[in-house]
Amino acid sequence: MAHSAAAVPLGALEQSCPIRVEHDRRRRQFTVRLNGCHDRAVLLYEYVGKRIVDLQHTEVPDAYRGRGIAKHLAKAALDFVVEEDLKAHLTCWYIQKYVKENPLPQYLERLQP
Repeated sequence: MAHSAAAVPLGALEQSCPIRVEHDRRRRQFTVRLNGCHDRAVLLYEYVGKRIVDLQHTEVPDAYRGRGIAKHLAKAALDFVVEEDLKAHLTCWYIQKYVKENPLPQYLERLQP
């Protein structure tokens, strides 16, 4: 059985670079550095009103999918919305799914249709 050369064992990911979400407010993105910090997963957002953000897109490189990395990005973005007392529009299908699986009141009360 052949394995993808690009796939990195989860243990190697955790040992070399633990999952830590960084928030770049200037670029309006949350990132997780992967694989010795060369690759990265990203969640992009934009302000669509004075106090409204659109959580637009989450992307995790193929080799790292299915490891819960996007969950860390989604949680960080939604926690940011709560901490900054913003409203959120969820364009990204993954964040919509995350909220359905984690229907916390502090998230639900900040969602925009």
